[in-house]
Amino acid sequence: MIFSSLSDWINLLLSAIQVLQESFLHALATLGLAQSSHGQPAWPFSHRLSGEVLLIDRSVARQLLSALGWSAAALLSFTIALLWRRGRLAMLLISVVIVLFTSWPNRRLLLAPAEPTSFHVSPSGFSAAAIVHGKQLYDQRCASCHAADGKGDTPLALSTPVAPPNLASGLLWRRADGELFWKIAYGMHDHRGTTTMPGFTGSLTDNDLWDLIDFMKANAAGTSIRDIGTWDQPVALPTLTSNCEKSSPSSAGLLNPWRGQRVRLVLASAKQPASFPLDDPRLRSVILADGAVSLPASHAGAPAIDCLMHSDDAWKALSIITGVAVDKLAGTQLLTDRDGWLRARKPADDKGNWSESDILCRAPTTMNKDNAAGGLDSLIAAMDAEPVRFVKGGFVHTTQ
Repeated sequence: MIFSSLSDWINLLLSAIQVLQESFLHALATLGLAQSSHGQPAWPFSHRLSGEVLLIDRSVARQLLSALGWSAAALLSFTIALLWRRGRLAMLLISVVIVLFTSWPNRRLLLAPAEPTSFHVSPSGFSAAAIVHGKQLYDQRCASCHAADGKGDTPLALSTPVAPPNLASGLLWRRADGELFWKIAYGMHDHRGTTTMPGFTGSLTDNDLWDLIDFMKANAAGTSIRDIGTWDQPVALPTLTSNCEKSSPSSAGLLNPWRGQRVRLVLASAKQPASFPLDDPRLRSVILADGAVSLPASHAGAPAIDCLMHSDDAWKALSIITGVAVDKLAGTQLLTDRDGWLRARKPADDKGNWSESDILCRAPTTMNKDNAAGGLDSLIAAMDAEPVRFVKGGFVHTTQ
């Protein structure tokens, strides 16, 4: 792998920080030295290493990378000293000089407050069922204060001494999932210890709390696309738990035959004429049907269908993510990259061909809504050239 930019090195460094801490926690758990919290090993310290500052301040990232490089040089020099008797004194002196003069970032810039659940992983897999269940819980427990769209501008919220966080803003994406879990479970308090948000650990199960988090992610995506027309933060295609009722021979019998491949999801309804995509070897086509959908006959040149499935939960979850009412979704097409991130959308009323302008998840500096030329070739090339690098709470996130 060739690292051609500082971003590549920062991404590698963030991954290393994450793997180091997760491995340390699992080692403690294996040795029986870590307690359990909500069914998973609990982080035993009040702080954890975090890479959030590295993304904000590149000078800190450069300083840390430089310090790590010089530390590696000092270690190499020390190793040579152990093996080379004649030059031992000189190599030891070099090691000492490097250690003394290496400049490290202030440790407060690299540490973040931690919770026992900071490194917990959601068991839900960001499934459509979890998102739908999370919405039910959110409507019952949270919407009166945080509002249906998560912006927290309800009369109840405005009457509280401390305004609730805007769950549709970047705040949701800056917290690790395990830390969101802890806040929802045990509530939030101000600097005087006064409760500003009640906890729900006594009234909701752990799975309920994870489902709430899944819904908040999906809801924030839907709010974003309604407000600014794009997904300003990456969102994954929900896990679809229904089995394929019709599948191509190459995908028959596989749990997830399109893992690692680009997926084109077509929402088809029996109430509206369906337009199925033509075969394209670069994409796997999944038809998510609502009702009895008439499929085209199988013959050379016919539309390609790798999987046909029915799932009410999937329709509801995708309605939340796309910000489109369920009864308006039929005919919509969604495109994911090889990592499972939703990247592009073709609305039901758009009868044109795919183009780069259909990409809704990409860096703002490269967003080009006016580029309608190039077709699907241009769109795929743009997605591949700009893979999603999603860091949340200082952790590198991948789709589940």
